[in-house]
Amino acid sequence: MNDSMTFSVLLLLFSVFISAVSQILLKKAAQKHYPNRLKEYLNPWVITAYSIFLLSTVLTMLALRTVPLSMQPILESTSYIYVSLMGYFLLKERFTRKKAAGIAVILLGIFIYSLKF
Repeated sequence: MNDSMTFSVLLLLFSVFISAVSQILLKKAAQKHYPNRLKEYLNPWVITAYSIFLLSTVLTMLALRTVPLSMQPILESTSYIYVSLMGYFLLKERFTRKKAAGIAVILLGIFIYSLKF
């Protein structure tokens, strides 16, 4: 893998990570009670989360100029891992055996696919 491809893969992984962060922010915003619908959607948590989603989309587009499209779904699947770990550590969600098995299958799939490159 050349330097340009390595940078683009890392950029895509970063994009997926910040997308997962924005999902956690939206979940935190959804756990709060707001006096009306307008404040429910126009509050700092939601605006920040959607701004991060926009940044993630731009970074993904930049990365996909170099990363093969066939590699994109594999790298995007890491978001399940990020969200599960952040949910456990930041939201105190339970980490079940099914979740652990799912993450293991995702990691195995990424490993098997990476053998091609």
